[in-house]
Amino acid sequence: MPDIPAVEVHHLAKQYPSGKRAVDDVSFDIPRGETFALLGPNGAGKTTTVEILEGYRTRTGGDVRVLGHDPAHTSRGHNERIGIVLQTSAESPNVTVAEQLRHFTTFYPRHRSAEELLHKTGLTQQRNTRISRLSGGQRRRVDVALGIIGRPEVLFLDEPTTGFDPEARRQFWDLINEVKAEGTTILLTTHYLDEAAHLADRAAVIADGKLLDIAQIDEIGGAEARTPRARWRDDTGRAHEARTNDPTALIRSIPGPMHDLEVIRPSLEDVYLGMVGQR
Repeated sequence: MPDIPAVEVHHLAKQYPSGKRAVDDVSFDIPRGETFALLGPNGAGKTTTVEILEGYRTRTGGDVRVLGHDPAHTSRGHNERIGIVLQTSAESPNVTVAEQLRHFTTFYPRHRSAEELLHKTGLTQQRNTRISRLSGGQRRRVDVALGIIGRPEVLFLDEPTTGFDPEARRQFWDLINEVKAEGTTILLTTHYLDEAAHLADRAAVIADGKLLDIAQIDEIGGAEARTPRARWRDDTGRAHEARTNDPTALIRSIPGPMHDLEVIRPSLEDVYLGMVGQR
């Protein structure tokens, strides 16, 4: 049903036999067609959450649904509707890039062609190169190609641009925006805050297994965290800083000269670091 979220996570928990709670009462929904970023430091619980949704890891509490199905109990028909780019690549087979892509097209009824994927992921020149001989960044592009080969309804991207140079990351962003335009729901984890800001509609911040905030990408952290800061020095050289939503009014209210004045509007990275740093 179109009105049912593509991904549903309700009070998700994952506790290991040691007693460590990797995920502690996390809840969020992802509407169909949305790109949702899950942000947090290493060990926050991001990958555990994503692996539970992918069906690779079992949960110890709560309820999750992907396209209306429990990922712990799925069928081949369900799996054909899901695309996955894992955080780390599997051992590379002794086949060429083109051979690998053509092989995977046989697994999906609505697949992209190998030629289209080679072009979109910038691997045309490596088409006849064995995967075991590719660089780390090139192998990552193969992972991305395999993730979108079946035109998935839901795409999981776990640190997808690790090892990419800046140009390759920009090309990847363009590709993901194309995939999104086709109606694909995307769950993205990334340490690149500019990547989340560019690609995501909404974001959630998780730390120590707990959800700290969830909001539109330009509202994460709340209004107070996004209040601009004004910095300046007076005639004596003393530094001043003030938070204000009206820098013009602040400037007019200061009686003396304001040297080296700058007004800083917090970026997503500033807000994120403020939230995580408080933990």
